[in-house]
Parts: sequence; C-alpha cells; structure tokens
Amino acid sequence: MKLDIKVKRIYEPPSPGDGRRVLIDRVWPRGVRKEDAALTLWLKTVAPSDELRKWFGHEPTRWMEFQQRYRGELDRNSDAVGQLRALLDNGRVTLLYGAQDDMHNNAVALADYLRLKG
Repeated sequence: MKLDIKVKRIYEPPSPGDGRRVLIDRVWPRGVRKEDAALTLWLKTVAPSDELRKWFGHEPTRWMEFQQRYRGELDRNSDAVGQLRALLDNGRVTLLYGAQDDMHNNAVALADYLRLKG
C-alpha cells in the first residue's frame, strides 16, 4: 500500500488537499496562531530529541547522519509512529514543520522513514 504523505511548511496556508494536518515539531512555530494552523494533531513526541535537533542545526553537511540518528529514535518511538500510521490508514496526512530549509528537515526525514517502513 502506497502511503499518502505530504510535507509542508506550517507557514503555508491550509488547503483542502492537505487531508489530516499534523505538526511534528517539538516547539510551536513563531508567528503562527493555533486557530490558523487547522491542525488535526500536534504530535510533539515524534519530533527529534532536543539533543539531536541542536546537533543537526539544519546543517546540510550533517543531513545523512541526522537521518540515521533520527530513524534510530523513531524505531524506539512506536507510540508516536503508530499514531501517524493510524492516521495514514485513513487517507492523506500532511506533515507540517516550521524550519526554513524545505529539503533538510525532520518532516522530510519522517516522511521517508514512514515510506521506507511501509
């Protein structure tokens, strides 16, 4: 079964094609009002640990290692991953993130992880 996952910055406006909108950052994004976010769920527990997030610092040179370390954390986080899988069983899920880098962030890594694990 192909998982229907989108990745989107939370600063982009919600759209009908988003399906269930899940914020996957540990910290609420600056300047976003909760009522404007149109969230289905704020799943803080699926975000990278503070230590890993600070180590990564959105440095593209650390991207490959960040993904490996984050996958290890996700492997040990079956509750949060299970919540996402349950949402995905019912259609599209849009993973929302606040980072400025649209190629090197936890949402991209998480979407890849979920697709890899099926």
